[in-house]
Amino acid sequence: MQGQQTPKKRRYITGIDGMRTLAVIGVIVFHLAPSSLPGGFLGVPIFLVLAGYLVTYFMLRDWNRDRSLHIGSFLKRRIFRLYPTLVAVLVATTAYITLFQRSLLTNIRATLGTNMAFIYNWFEIGHGQSYFDRAMGESPFTHLWTLSLEGQFYLIWPLVIIILLKFKKKWQAAAVLMVGAVASAVEMAMLYNPETVNRVYYGTDTRAFALLIGASLAFIWPMDKLSENVGRLNHHLLNTIGLAAVIGMGYFYVTMSGSDDFAYDGGMFIFSVLATLLVAVVVHPGSSWNKWLTNPVFTYIGKRSYGIYVYQFPVMVFYENQVKSIGNHPIINAIIQVAIILIISELSYRFVEQPLIHYQWRNLGSDLHNLSLHPGRIISGTIAVSFIVLTVIGMQLQPSHPQESALKKTITARSVEAQKKNARAIKLQKKQEKEVAAFSHNQKLEKDAVKNLTTKQKKTMKEYKLSAQNMVTLQHTPMTAIGDSVMLDVSGGLQDLFPGAVVDGKVGRQMDEVGPIVKSMADSGQLSQNVFFNIGTNGTVTKDQVEDVLTDIGPNRDVYWTTAYVPNRSWQNQVNNTLKAEAKKHSNVHLIDWYGAAKQHPEWFTSDGIHPNNTGVKQFASLVATSIAKDKEK
Repeated sequence: MQGQQTPKKRRYITGIDGMRTLAVIGVIVFHLAPSSLPGGFLGVPIFLVLAGYLVTYFMLRDWNRDRSLHIGSFLKRRIFRLYPTLVAVLVATTAYITLFQRSLLTNIRATLGTNMAFIYNWFEIGHGQSYFDRAMGESPFTHLWTLSLEGQFYLIWPLVIIILLKFKKKWQAAAVLMVGAVASAVEMAMLYNPETVNRVYYGTDTRAFALLIGASLAFIWPMDKLSENVGRLNHHLLNTIGLAAVIGMGYFYVTMSGSDDFAYDGGMFIFSVLATLLVAVVVHPGSSWNKWLTNPVFTYIGKRSYGIYVYQFPVMVFYENQVKSIGNHPIINAIIQVAIILIISELSYRFVEQPLIHYQWRNLGSDLHNLSLHPGRIISGTIAVSFIVLTVIGMQLQPSHPQESALKKTITARSVEAQKKNARAIKLQKKQEKEVAAFSHNQKLEKDAVKNLTTKQKKTMKEYKLSAQNMVTLQHTPMTAIGDSVMLDVSGGLQDLFPGAVVDGKVGRQMDEVGPIVKSMADSGQLSQNVFFNIGTNGTVTKDQVEDVLTDIGPNRDVYWTTAYVPNRSWQNQVNNTLKAEAKKHSNVHLIDWYGAAKQHPEWFTSDGIHPNNTGVKQFASLVATSIAKDKEK
């Protein structure tokens, strides 16, 4: 299939814009509604595979043409490709934060500096939040880690190519790169820690495999040496390989989650291999896939995919912060957000990206002089300077020694405290389980217990507005509580009321993580008679997921589930509708309407509108305790 032709005039492969479109659509849908396309984050490996292939191909083409890599001009082109739009989004985002959302100024100097130096991904490992945390005061800069990875690639790749050119056979260089890709994937699997994926998700070494696989393809599959005359059989073979790659990538888009162990144990590597196969087919003139991935919409989006990618997350974060009712109208709000992203990206493409890529910087002095002759340019210049000034002001407003956000510190502290109480609760549960039968509807024992409430218990009872009977009931109610960051936030209040409550909470947890936890607890005999869930903060909850969890729990345990209150997230109503439908089907499932109680009380929440403050914690715990106590006292 690979002809032995001399290098010919470069073809513009429009299908590559189609691949970029598939990548950026995946990322945007994932950010708008992560559980509706859990593998949308895999759009990033598509970008990386394309970067590895195209950069390596053009460098090898230069070498084959005149035995020079033109490193200076290569770096210049790459820098002017990345920097203008990157600087624009950094300045515009920081200016907005300075004016409207100063809580996000934490670490702003380091964020700007590491982005400009292309080392932001390493800063994120130590200081950033997980890419998959959707309810912890998201940073509008998180997604920029990929630009740092690409920047590092551009800087070191000419040196790597010089070494690889020492091999006499191109397949040998390709094999070396594939060995490096496998080593990178193995390192990801070895370093993977499900409690914090930042090291392997953001690390250059653990994400290099996508770049290396794409680069290896360039050595053995250069697009200018591929013959169009491949014969009918090979034509169909190429198309079939492309179809298999697309089906495989689509399957991973729909099924692979960023919380799946498999994603880090080879899943992302396999996806990158599939993306590389699709690249190989798209660039081959004997295949139909270039034509199939070419249309006006894909071409438009693909050419602007860089700008769309860098602007999409700030738009979403700021929009979600300002519009508190996204959960009630998710589709309309998603359309509005996409429209804003496209408008900003188009303006950036026309007035930042394209002009500065081709700008002759030696004319900077004269152009600044001529600026005064054009009123329109004066206005544009004034706006740009204003943004820069606001950025500088924002950098001065942040603390000299940035600290973790108050919310993150609070939840971390409560998580540590919950773990301490869990050890005591596990021991207490055994005693409670023995007492449950004895206390059940035994009025004498209950009356004696009411009389013997301690001073601390009476104080807690008043604090959470419970009756003495409620308090006694809760003292003899063992409970396993499983949830996300909101569960950690309220863990102290729950464990005050339920001394036998074992709390298993995790920041960023989604519903697909709950099933394995429940199954493990059930199999090991650690699941108590009462199971309490608060899940739905970070993504959708499906009927099948709930059914699988309830099957593992069994019909003889009581299940209590709070409705989700995430008004500025698109999945709120979907989660609550699913839970209501499932509660009607199962007599042992009891719904606790946190959404109904909270929607009229914004004063119960921190600035993100999702996590309860101290008042909200008490209201949450009181609602849960009262609901469970009443159910047990029937």
